[in-house]
Amino acid sequence: QAEPVESGGGLVQPGGSLRLSCSASRSIASLNFMGWYRQVPGKQRELVAHIAMTGSTSYADSVKGRFTISRDNAQNTVYLQMNNLKPEDTAVYYCKLGLGVRGSWGQGTQVTVSS
Repeated sequence: QAEPVESGGGLVQPGGSLRLSCSASRSIASLNFMGWYRQVPGKQRELVAHIAMTGSTSYADSVKGRFTISRDNAQNTVYLQMNNLKPEDTAVYYCKLGLGVRGSWGQGTQVTVSS
């Protein structure tokens, strides 16, 4: 299966936390790009965080200090730890393994932050 499998989305109160998982059926150790994106109605898909093969990470300004991307090569899994969630974080979150058209998208998982 080429598409990664996502889990961990759901409903959470403002200030709460969630951890998203993106599991691949094959090795991710050699991938130079693994990223988390999000999309809300009426807006384009936004790159939230990504991690390179070197372990270097990068974050959108809107999530810096609150979100952490990590990977476990042995488990072929990429994680997004989301802390201090805000209502504006509500979106469908997508995992992407690899860049461009050769990359594989997950199916998306809904994250809803609401009182």
